[in-house]
Amino acid sequence: MIDDIKVTRHITERYFKEFSKHTENDVAIAGAGPAGLVASRYLAEKGYNVAIFERKLSPGGGMWGGGMGYPVVVVQEESVQELKKIGVKTTDVGDGYYTADSIECVSKLLSAAIDAGARLFNLVTVEDVLYEYDKVNGFVINSSAIEVAGLHVDPITIRAKACIDATGHDAEVCNIVNRKVGSLETDSGGIAGEKSMCAEIGEKTVVENTQEVFPGLWITGMCANAVIGAPRMGPIFGGMLLSGKRVAELIDKKLSE
Repeated sequence: MIDDIKVTRHITERYFKEFSKHTENDVAIAGAGPAGLVASRYLAEKGYNVAIFERKLSPGGGMWGGGMGYPVVVVQEESVQELKKIGVKTTDVGDGYYTADSIECVSKLLSAAIDAGARLFNLVTVEDVLYEYDKVNGFVINSSAIEVAGLHVDPITIRAKACIDATGHDAEVCNIVNRKVGSLETDSGGIAGEKSMCAEIGEKTVVENTQEVFPGLWITGMCANAVIGAPRMGPIFGGMLLSGKRVAELIDKKLSE
């Protein structure tokens, strides 16, 4: 016999038990696109307590749709190992290009992050940052449903030693910090905005631009190019994967000091 109340109790008890473990984190990530997922896996594998907050129901960012809704993505020679190591089947199509099924990519990126120990909370929006001791020390979060409804309901707060803005083109966390807290550690002191499509440049700069841009706040993925002012790159995702790996390396070095 199935008791509906027991079903409810089991859901709520497990959720709040797991959420309680992530009110204090080593690393908190806003956005569960490919860069954020790769970063979470690498950090969790090193033993860090990692929480990812994704405002949408379905994590994975824009990778689900491949190019124009065709569920195929391209990665280059330098990054194909990032897919192979999590079991994604890739096809060598010559000249240093590899194709992969976009749905398989997202599914296995998610599975690998979760298996490594990262905890992903979907339908949660990062609406502000916790700013204390002259650094970003966490996220202020709310239910995405409350955000969409435009209700004036106070959020709650989680703390983290390191925070990552992996919100993609919109660079949402960096915009909040730049508006409310102070200048970013960029050439302009602010957000330059992404440039028009050029995968050749964008794929390189997305890794180069991965960095700490405010005490306690790092950027990765398309957010990095949007903040620093570099081109977008469309449905080639190698740079995104390598950017996620890079931000994990930088944070591991910083937290280990």
